[in-house]
Amino acid sequence: MKYILNGRIRADLVLGGDAEAILRFVTAAKAALGDGFSLRDRTLTDFSAEVETMLSADGLRAYLFTLDGAAAGGMEFDILPEKAPASAIERIDALVGSPEYKRLMHELYSVAPLTRKHATFDVFSCRCYLFSIGAGRGLTTALELFADLLYETGLFRFGEGRRVREAVLPAEEKNEGELCELVTEGFGRGHVICVDIGEWTDRLYDGAFRRFLAKIEDYATDNIVVFRVPFLEDDALEALRRSLGDILTVRAVSFEPLSPAELRECARRSLAAVGYGMTDDAWAAYDALIEREKSDGAFYGINTVNKVVREMIYAKQVYDAADGTDDCIIKTEELSALCAAAEYDARSGEAILDSLVGMEQVRARIEEIAAQIEYAKQSGIERPTLHMRFVGSPGTGKTTVARALGKLFKERGILRRGAFFERSARDLCGKYVGQTAPRTAEICRDAYGSVLFIDEAYALYKGDRESDPFGMEAVDTLIAEMENHRGDLVVIMAGYPDEMETLMQANPGLESRMPYVIEFPNYDRDALYRIFMRFCEGKFTLGEGFAEVVRDYFDALPQAVLDGKNFSNARFVRNLFERTYGKATMRTRLEGGSVPTLTKEDFRLAGSDREFAGMMAKKTNKMGFTL
Repeated sequence: MKYILNGRIRADLVLGGDAEAILRFVTAAKAALGDGFSLRDRTLTDFSAEVETMLSADGLRAYLFTLDGAAAGGMEFDILPEKAPASAIERIDALVGSPEYKRLMHELYSVAPLTRKHATFDVFSCRCYLFSIGAGRGLTTALELFADLLYETGLFRFGEGRRVREAVLPAEEKNEGELCELVTEGFGRGHVICVDIGEWTDRLYDGAFRRFLAKIEDYATDNIVVFRVPFLEDDALEALRRSLGDILTVRAVSFEPLSPAELRECARRSLAAVGYGMTDDAWAAYDALIEREKSDGAFYGINTVNKVVREMIYAKQVYDAADGTDDCIIKTEELSALCAAAEYDARSGEAILDSLVGMEQVRARIEEIAAQIEYAKQSGIERPTLHMRFVGSPGTGKTTVARALGKLFKERGILRRGAFFERSARDLCGKYVGQTAPRTAEICRDAYGSVLFIDEAYALYKGDRESDPFGMEAVDTLIAEMENHRGDLVVIMAGYPDEMETLMQANPGLESRMPYVIEFPNYDRDALYRIFMRFCEGKFTLGEGFAEVVRDYFDALPQAVLDGKNFSNARFVRNLFERTYGKATMRTRLEGGSVPTLTKEDFRLAGSDREFAGMMAKKTNKMGFTL
C-alpha cells in the first residue's frame, strides 16, 4: 500500500529546546523503512512523506510510534491512502462542458474491449475526426486526453516521441505539392495528428486541398487524424463533414462555447488549485473583468480566464503585502486597480444615473419604461419586450446609461444578473460561412439576464440585403434570440438616428421587437462645462480663475459645432481635460514640483492645440468683408 504520511510534534516541545525531534524521527523512519519512505517536506514542527509498505494504515501508525522520538515527542500522524492517478476517462468526465466530445470518448471506451477481442484495429484507425472548436476552448487538452484514452484502452499503438502533433494548414499553396509535403514530412507514424483547416473551409473543392486529403488517406491508418475548424453552426459543419467524407470517413464533434457559469467554474477550479477563493462581490468584479476581455472580440476562453485569475491573485498579494495581512479569500477592495482598468463601477445603477450631467429627459424615459415593466410583472399582464434603441451622436452618454441600466434593472427585479456586455456590430459577424450565427448566439448567450449593447449597430445593414450576407445573418440570429429570450435579455442597439432607421428595414420583425427609442441629444454649453468640471473634481487643485476660463471657452463654442453630426460631446470634453492636465503635469515637472495644480494658462495652452482651437473656427455666419 502507498500512503501520504503527515506528521507533527507539539510546538511547545520545540520551543522548550528540542529542535531536533522531527529530524530524529525522519532519520529513524528512513532507516527502518528504507526506500519505502520518501520525504516530501520538513520543518521544525512537522513533515510530509510518501510511504510504501505492506502494513495497513492502523498497523503503520502503531509501528511509527516505536521509532525514535515518536511517543516521547507527542507525535501525531495523519495517514492517507495515496490515490492512484485518475484514468483518462475520469479526467475526461471531469472536464467543464464538452458533452459531445465526452459522448465520443465514452463510445470509444465501450468499444475498445470488442476491438481488442476481434483484433479489428484497422476498422477503428481509419476513422478521422472533425473538431469544431473555438480559440482557447481547450483543443490541446482534448487531443491529449484523446491520446491518453487510446493508449490506456489499447485501441492504438503509438510511435516514438509526443503522442499528439498539431499543425495549421497554410492559407495558400505557394508551390504545387506544398500541402502534401506537410503530410509526408510532418505526420510520421503512430500519432494523433491535428490539422487546422480553418482557412480552407470555403475552398473545400480546390485542387490543392483535394490532393492534400488524398495524401492524408495514405497516412490515415497509421495515425489518428483530427481536422480542426472554428466553431460553426450545425448545417455548415455537416456540409464540411460531407465534403471531407468524399475521401475519408469523418466523425464531426462540436465543442460549444463555455457559458458564463462554466467559465466561472473554470475560474473557481483555478483558484482552488492554489488554495484561493473569492467573496460574492469579488465574483461580480471577475464578471466585469471577463466582460472587458470579451469586449474587443479577442477572447480565448479558458486561457483568458486563467490569465484573469492570475492577475486577481497577484493584485490580492500586492494588496496584502502593503496592508500587512495574509489570507486566501479575494475581496473587491483588493482588486481596485484591475476594476478601474475594466471600468467596473461598484455604485448602484440608481447612483450612476443620478450622477450624470444633462440626462434629465433620458432618466425620465428610463423610469417610465421601468415602471411599465414592473406594473406588468405585478399585475400578471404579459411582460413587454425589453429591447431598446439608443439614438444620438457620439459621446452623448449612450454606453454609460446602458451600463447603469443593467444594474438598475437588476435592482428593480427586472433582470437576473444585470451585467453589461458591449459589442460592435462587426463582432457578431464571422469570418467563414456558417460562423456568424453561432458567434452571434454565443454573444447573446453570454448576456442572458443582462444587457447586450451593440454600438454602431447600423453597420450590420446599409440598405442592401445582398451586399453583406454575414451582417444579415447576424441580424436574423439576433431577432431569434431577442424573441426567444424577450424576458431575460435586453438588447440595446445604438447609433445615429438616420442610420438606425435604415437598420430597422433589414428585417420586418426588428423594429417591432425594439419598441423603446431613447434619444440622446447633443449636450448644450452648460452641460459641457459641468462635465469638464466633474472630471476635475477630487483629482486636482484648481488655480485662481480656472473655472471662469473654462466657462468662457464652452460659452464661445459655435452652434455649428454643437449641432454637428460628428461632434463627440463628452468625449471631446474628456480629451480637452486630459490635454489640460497633461500640460499641467509637464509644467509642474519642469518647475521641480510633484503635485500639479490646474491653472487657466494650462487650459489656454490645451485649448490652443489644433484639434480644439479648430472648433472655434466653425461658424455659420459669413466671414470677411462685403463691398
